[in-house]
Amino acid sequence: MNDKLPRMDYRQHRRARRLVHECCNYDGGNCLLLDDGEPCVCVQSISLSLMCRWFRVAVLPLDGELAAALLYRGSRKRCAVCGAAFVPKSNRGKYCPDCAGRMKKIKAAERKRKQRQRCHALEPFKPA
Repeated sequence: MNDKLPRMDYRQHRRARRLVHECCNYDGGNCLLLDDGEPCVCVQSISLSLMCRWFRVAVLPLDGELAAALLYRGSRKRCAVCGAAFVPKSNRGKYCPDCAGRMKKIKAAERKRKQRQRCHALEPFKPA
């Protein structure tokens, strides 16, 4: 994670505001961590750039695409199939987690089809 404050656009801000409701410190629009006797509004719901540490560590990873867009700007990639932003697990990562399973099945089917085709090509020729 980089130390620069990520700046959200409006669509990302809406997704983050929806995600704030999943936080265990969220109580009716107020943050229990910041509560010192009087109610304090959750920072993520009113700011485009500020995010509390708990939200970054515990809540934001629930939405992988939003986390990749905000926290891993330099190391994120675009999926070759759907174009969604994701953080690759290795330098060879090409697909987002949603598309990776589907592409694995497709590639395996192609590979097996090609293997069967080569195997049948080796059979001896039988004259009719």
